[in-house]
Amino acid sequence: MESKQLVFDRKIFTVGTLFKDLGFLIGHAPKMVRMMRSDAISHQFMEKIMTVVTAVNGCSFCTWFHAKQAVASGISEAELQNMFNLQFQADASEDELTALLYAQHYAETNRHPDPEMTEKLVSDYGEEKAEQVMLVIRMIFFGNLAGNTFDAFLSRFKGYKVPNSSLIFEFFFFIFSAPFLAPVISKTKAYR
Repeated sequence: MESKQLVFDRKIFTVGTLFKDLGFLIGHAPKMVRMMRSDAISHQFMEKIMTVVTAVNGCSFCTWFHAKQAVASGISEAELQNMFNLQFQADASEDELTALLYAQHYAETNRHPDPEMTEKLVSDYGEEKAEQVMLVIRMIFFGNLAGNTFDAFLSRFKGYKVPNSSLIFEFFFFIFSAPFLAPVISKTKAYR
C-alpha cells in the first residue's frame, strides 16, 4: 500500500513576495497610521475584514489573535464562527458586505482580484475608504503569510513537503520571526 505524501498547503512567502509585500507596507506606512487613527473604518469592521482573509489563508497565529480581537471589539462568538466558516453574509451589514466579499476574493486569488471586483469596491465605498479596506487586507495578508511561512518550516519536521519553497529561505525567515511567533505557539495549538 502506497503512503500519501503530506503537503503543507497554505500560502507562504517566497523571497520575492516577501520583499514586494514588505515594500508595499513600508511605502504605505503613513497611510496605515492615518487609517488607524481615522474612524472611517471601525475597529470592529477591520477585525471582520482581517478574520475573513485569515479564514481563507489559514494562519493559526492570526486566527488565535484576531479571534480574541474580534470578540473584544464586540463581535459575537457565533458571528466570529460564521466568518471563519466564510458564512458572513447573514451577519454583515449592507455597508460591510462588499468589503468582506472583496477580502475573501482577494485572498482566494492570492493577491490577483478581478478588476471588476476592485471597481465594485471603489464604486461602493469611494476612493478613500476603498483604499483603507485594501490597506487592511494587505496588512493581514502579510501577517497571514508570515505565520504560515513560520509554520511551513516547522511542518517539515513533521514530514510535510512544502511545494515551491526554499528550505534555506524558510530557515532564515524562521530565525527572524521566532522571537515574535515562538512564544505563542502553545496558545495557537487549538487552531492548528
